[in-house]
Amino acid sequence: MLEPSDLVELPLAPDHVQVAMHAAGVAPVDTKLRAGLLQHLLPLSLPKVPGRDGAGVITAIGAEVQGLQVGDEVCVMPGMLGRGTTLACAVLPQQQVVRKPASLSMQEGAALLQPGASAWIPLLRTARIQPGMRVLIHAGSGAVGSLMVQLAAHLGADVTATCRSSNVDYVAGLGARQVIAYDRDDFSAVREQDVVIDLVGGATHDRSYPLLRRGGHLVWLVAAPIRDRGSEFGVTVTRSLIEEDQQVLQQVVDLAAQGVWRPAISAVLPMAEIARAHQMLEEGAVTRGRLVLEIN
Repeated sequence: MLEPSDLVELPLAPDHVQVAMHAAGVAPVDTKLRAGLLQHLLPLSLPKVPGRDGAGVITAIGAEVQGLQVGDEVCVMPGMLGRGTTLACAVLPQQQVVRKPASLSMQEGAALLQPGASAWIPLLRTARIQPGMRVLIHAGSGAVGSLMVQLAAHLGADVTATCRSSNVDYVAGLGARQVIAYDRDDFSAVREQDVVIDLVGGATHDRSYPLLRRGGHLVWLVAAPIRDRGSEFGVTVTRSLIEEDQQVLQQVVDLAAQGVWRPAISAVLPMAEIARAHQMLEEGAVTRGRLVLEIN
């Protein structure tokens, strides 16, 4: 079994910061990477520390780091293939670190960057949402979907979202004009959407094509396997790639500081229960917001 001492620490590079981690988010992609389901897209080298985002306090900075200092409370989003956030001390390049909004707790900060970037990039860079556009967001109650609903509504879009029936009121409160409970109602009656955001894949992706107007845009993230039927329906199909772009991460925290959106937390578990957190995600037990692990 791999022990923490087996992970060799390198000297702090000039453009890196050292962060004492207080909390880390647990995302569905973490479980997929652990299970090897994304090896064809993201070939990993072992050992691999999971965790795509987190929050903590800077304890050391490299000689070339600017704008950050020891003692700053920060949110972090390491690269997909690098060491993650479920550890006591993280060392990251400055571009993957931004100051945490004072209005957010450490746990909320740990649930912000990866879902926030996964909402901001598809809506603003990929789909280029404009006021008045009709936008359908699948899985609108999840960590990413809930932020998407808040941001799309803020941008002036006419937002429809799908979620479980138990979360309908919650998603409506985030700003969706129409909410469809996929476990109770059929979303196929929705038509003439300008954009559909697919966070689910599989059959949901396949059933989303008729919902778009001709010339519409179906945007998907890493999910269940999809079949591209764009030419059949006369729509654009784009996989939105999520990256650790510091300009995007700054936009994400700025929106939180302005109160445009707030990350939702489904539960906070101690670090010792990381296996349980992964199991909960794999069993579909997390339907609202993000699971967070408390580290320090």
